[in-house]
Amino acid sequence: MAVNVSDVVVKTANGGEQRLGDLNGQVRLIVNVASRCGFTRQYAGLQKLQETYGPQGFSVLGFPSNDFGGQEPGTLPEIQQFCSTTYGADFPLFDKVHATGAKTEPYSTLTQAEPAGDVAWNFEKFLIAKDGTVLARYKSNVEPDAAELTGAIEAALAA
Repeated sequence: MAVNVSDVVVKTANGGEQRLGDLNGQVRLIVNVASRCGFTRQYAGLQKLQETYGPQGFSVLGFPSNDFGGQEPGTLPEIQQFCSTTYGADFPLFDKVHATGAKTEPYSTLTQAEPAGDVAWNFEKFLIAKDGTVLARYKSNVEPDAAELTGAIEAALAA
């Protein structure tokens, strides 16, 4: 059975709530991000994906998490400042979440998609179709410019 995130409600950076279904019609890449991780450099690649595919109906959605090695200890304003200043990242960042253990949304739902299971580390990625269905999951070591990821984004945009 396909997992769909359309009914998932998440907390925005400004403390409000957003239903992920409000973004249906867009292809989304949900990523648990951290500012002090060996994969933090992926912010640059994620921003490039946003710039390349954003005009076609794509968005990166960043969910900071401090679950892995305490690598995202900052406040949300500090995280936003770091991402903007260091990587020029302007894709949406949401409130800090738990991606493992006592998971919070969107991870309570995302980790039910095949292959099901907890997020293993920072910068794990979930590709979401225009209708809210989880299409694919990519481990942290899959770079944002990897052909398997960009090809899947292009296919989802064309669907």
